[in-house]
Amino acid sequence: MKRFLLVLTVAVWALGGLACTNLIVGREASVDGSVFVSYSADSYGCCGVMRYYAAGLHAEGESVDVYDWESNRYRGTIPQVAETYNVVGNVNEWGLCLAETTFGGREELVDTSGIMDYGSLIYLALQRARTAREAIGVIADLVASYGYGSEGESLSIADKEEAWIMEIVGKAGRSRGAVWVAVRIPDDCISAHANQARIHRFSQYDSDDCLYSPDVVSFAREMGLYEGKDEDFDFAATYCPLDFSGARICEGRVWSFFSRHADGMESYLSYAMGEDLGAEPMPLYVKPKEKLSLHDVEMDMRDHFEGTPMEMAHDAGEGIFGMPYRVTPLTFKVDGVEYFNERPISTQQASFVFVAQLRGGVARELSSVIWWGADDGNMVAFTPVYGCATRIPECYGDKWGDDVTFSLRSAFWVENWVSNMVYSRYSLMFGDLEALRDRLDSTYQADQAAIEAEALRLGSAEGGAGAVAFLTDYGVRVAEEMLEAWTALGWRLVVKYNDFIVHPEQDGEFLRTADGRGVTVERPGMSESTKRRIVEETGERYKVAPQPIQN
Repeated sequence: MKRFLLVLTVAVWALGGLACTNLIVGREASVDGSVFVSYSADSYGCCGVMRYYAAGLHAEGESVDVYDWESNRYRGTIPQVAETYNVVGNVNEWGLCLAETTFGGREELVDTSGIMDYGSLIYLALQRARTAREAIGVIADLVASYGYGSEGESLSIADKEEAWIMEIVGKAGRSRGAVWVAVRIPDDCISAHANQARIHRFSQYDSDDCLYSPDVVSFAREMGLYEGKDEDFDFAATYCPLDFSGARICEGRVWSFFSRHADGMESYLSYAMGEDLGAEPMPLYVKPKEKLSLHDVEMDMRDHFEGTPMEMAHDAGEGIFGMPYRVTPLTFKVDGVEYFNERPISTQQASFVFVAQLRGGVARELSSVIWWGADDGNMVAFTPVYGCATRIPECYGDKWGDDVTFSLRSAFWVENWVSNMVYSRYSLMFGDLEALRDRLDSTYQADQAAIEAEALRLGSAEGGAGAVAFLTDYGVRVAEEMLEAWTALGWRLVVKYNDFIVHPEQDGEFLRTADGRGVTVERPGMSESTKRRIVEETGERYKVAPQPIQN
C-alpha cells in the first residue's frame, strides 16, 4: 500500500498558539473583479515556509498519513482520493484559497482523539476541492469521518467567484466530528477575522448563504451551553464568549480594517476597544466606500492602528526611534496589576504573510496568484507565485534553514535579519526598507498584465504546459531577485547606520572625500518626544551645569 504524507516539516511545528489575521474582499468589492484573501501567519519563533503539493492520480488503496500541523505529531492514516490538485502555498490550480485564524473557544470542547487538525484540513481541502463550497463539504466530511482535534478555528475559504468564513469547534470527544457553521460573504462586501469567532445568529443570513452542521444547536443544548430558541442561536456567543482580550486584542484588528474602508464604524469603537462587551457586535461583513485594489489589501496587512485611538505612539514602548511594534507577551504586570500591549494586524512574530488573488473569467493558469512574503507584512515585498506553478522558489521552501538555522538562501531569515535591524531603529532606518519594498511591489504589479499576456501567448503556441512553465519560472525568478535585493539592503543598512550614525549617500552610493575616505557622518540623535520624555523622567539629572565665562 503506497502512502502519501500530509506533513509539514519540523520547520513549522511552532505554529502552536497562532494569532493570525485574515482579510477578505468580495469580487464586486475589488477594483479588478478579483476575490482577495490575505493571511498573516503570526507565530513565535517559527521559520515560515511555502508548501507545495503536486497534482496526482492515485490508485485505489492508497492512503495519507496525517501529521499535526503544529507539533508534527503523527495523528493517523486516512484513505487517499482518486485525484488531487496542484497546491502552491495556500492556493490551488483551480483558484481556491484557504487560510485560518485560531479563536480557541471553550477548552472543554477540544477532542484530542480527533485525527484531523486544522492545518491538515486546509491542505487536504486544497488538494481535493475546486471551489469554496466543495472545500466546505470536504472539511465537513473529514471531521465527521475522522474527528476534529484542534481548538476552535475560523477559516477563510474562497474561490474566484465567492468567499466564505467557516467556524468549527470540537465535540469534547462525546461523539466523532465537530460542530460548524459557514457564511458566504456578499460579493460587494469585505470581511475579516482575527482570533475571535465572528459568526453570530444564523437567522440573519439567507439559507443559501449559510451552511452548518445538523447538530450545531442540539450539541450546545446537550452540553448545557444554550437554552433559547433555534432561531436565536448565536454561534460565537455560545462557543467562544467574548472577553476583553477577544474584543481589544482580536476584534480591534477587524475594526481597524473596517474603519479604513467603510462608513459608520465609529459606533462600534467602544466594542472594539473592549469598553462595552455587551454592545452590539460588529457585523461579519461591511460594504466598502470604494473598491479595493491588490495594493490596498497589501497596505492593510501593514496596519499598526495608524490614525485610530489604538495607535501605538508617544509612550515608552515605542523606544527611542518611534517603533510601531510592542514586544511580546501581550500582557505584563506591574505591582500586581495586569496591563496589555496593543495587537495590530502587522506584527513582528509573523512567519509569513500573503495576499491571494483569485480571478474568474481568465485562463485557468491565471486564476490564482499568491503574493507572498516571508515575514511581517510591513517589512516585506509581496512577490507573485501562480497556483499552477510546478515548483516553488527554493528561498520560500524548507530546503534552506529552519527555526534555529540561519541561511542567506532563506527568504525568511534574510527578511528577518533586515527587519530585526529596523525594528529598534524604526524612524531612522525604515525609510530605506520602505523604498525598496514599494519599488518592488510597484514593479511586480505593473508587470503583471504583460507577464500574463506572454503566458497566454505561449499557452496558445505550445499548449497549456507552455504557460505553466513560463509562470513557474517567473515566480521563481522574481522571488530570487527579491532575495538578492533584500540581502544587499541588509548589508547596506549595516554600514549606513553603524553605531547609530548615518553615512551620507547619493544615488545609492556612500559619499567619499577627495582622498577616498567616507565623508563626515551625520548624528541624528533622538526624537524630540524622546528627549522631552527623558527630561520629564530624570528632572535635573542630565542638565548641563553652567560654565564660567572664559576671558
